[in-house]
Amino acid sequence: MQRIVDDHDDAELPSLVQDLGGHDLASLLDCYRACAAVTDRPSVVFAYTVKGWGLPIAGDPLNHSALLQPDDIAELRATLGVDAGDEWARFDPASRAGKVCRAVGRRLAHRPAGPRPHNPVPTSALRSVGAKPTSSQETFGRALVRLADDPAIRDQLVTVSPDVSVSTNLGGWINKVGVFHPDEQPDFLGDARLLRWRQAPTGQHIELGISEMNLFLMLEALGLGHELHGTHLLPVGTVYDPFVCRGLDALIYALYSGARFVVAGTPAGITLAPEGGAHQSTITPSIGLELPGLTYAEPCFARPVDWLLCDGLDRLSAPDGDSLYLRLSTRPIDQAPFEALLDRHDGVQLREAVLAGGYRLREPRDAPAEVVLAACGPVIPEVLAAAEALEAEGLPSVVIDLTSPDRLYRQWRGSLRDASRGARPAAPVFHLAHLIQPQERKLPIVTVHDAASHTLAWLGSVFGARVLPVGVDEFGQSGSIPELYRAFDLLPDQIVNAALVATA
Repeated sequence: MQRIVDDHDDAELPSLVQDLGGHDLASLLDCYRACAAVTDRPSVVFAYTVKGWGLPIAGDPLNHSALLQPDDIAELRATLGVDAGDEWARFDPASRAGKVCRAVGRRLAHRPAGPRPHNPVPTSALRSVGAKPTSSQETFGRALVRLADDPAIRDQLVTVSPDVSVSTNLGGWINKVGVFHPDEQPDFLGDARLLRWRQAPTGQHIELGISEMNLFLMLEALGLGHELHGTHLLPVGTVYDPFVCRGLDALIYALYSGARFVVAGTPAGITLAPEGGAHQSTITPSIGLELPGLTYAEPCFARPVDWLLCDGLDRLSAPDGDSLYLRLSTRPIDQAPFEALLDRHDGVQLREAVLAGGYRLREPRDAPAEVVLAACGPVIPEVLAAAEALEAEGLPSVVIDLTSPDRLYRQWRGSLRDASRGARPAAPVFHLAHLIQPQERKLPIVTVHDAASHTLAWLGSVFGARVLPVGVDEFGQSGSIPELYRAFDLLPDQIVNAALVATA
């Protein structure tokens, strides 16, 4: 190993990759120490192995599915000097290998972490919503900035983005907390710009390159801060919604490991319109709904965005908590329908309904509903307009805003699972039973979603109702929002036609 070091100058050693063949672990460690001693900094040794080394299947392209036969195992046991039944014996504690394993074991010894400390997040970050139309993505950015006003919460918040911080509305947050860099960097752009890119060790935003896989790997590490380092964090990641799929492997394993974080997929759907099909997502709600340890939510109005974000951050430290996936949009939405509903109802109960998965946004005026319009996300204005047109046609409807189809599905599925395990009939005690009232449970349902139409089609299975799902079942294209909504049957007159078909 020393010869390897002597044959290379200091500049070559950090990137040195040496084929060590059949050398043992101790030799690898010697190489690592020698490189580190010369370069005066940590080094990495890349060890390339031969799969199945020392076995009859060594290097065979078919060995991924090959199984050793009993005679092969007996020969291997004899070669290694291992007695039958003693294959998992530890190395001699006095041997070099035994000492290395014991030292590594002490460093990696798993001591179960205690409960995460709970520093309560307020139920709402925004004091007011304002009268002008605003998007769910804009609300998300404003809420983060306001949360940073509380020093206790600000110290725990860390944001991560793969090269899309500005286009996912993190600009205000970055101006307030700065960008992380191990060393303070000169600010060549200055403070006169709309976005101040100050890089220092105190920064709380981490900007990655164009790598969604790295985003979810980073969220996993931050989301296990308490378990790994005894520090509970509130990690928030942002990513263009279609590119959730790029980092899906890392997202799945982050959730599998128990990491807790919030991720905002934004902008989402064909509502992104002019940017074209490559930036328009359709299947991501299904990913959110199907992954364990993750709650998917897609609010339309500003206050539900605020409530869901604050609740999601608070749940990161709850014993039964999970991660939150917010699917957001850049489309400005008139806030009047929700604010009018808030004026007529108890705010606490409305917030509880939003967090449970949905609420009744519009009731029929003069007669019982004959059709249910269930939707989520930025298509809600079209659904409300369709409900008005249906009322004028003599077909009253109820409009349900599904803020989290995920929570609604899991509540229903949980009630069925509990009933089947207890061998008893299922009782409608889940939140959807409050949203669709007893006299409405056999009414046809039209589901409307800026996503694959099957995402909400399960609603008909709950009470055995007819469903006509409307959604995006082809690849997107470039155009204005009305043009793309027309192409995918999302305009009010098209939703009216779908309701007429459903009730025929």
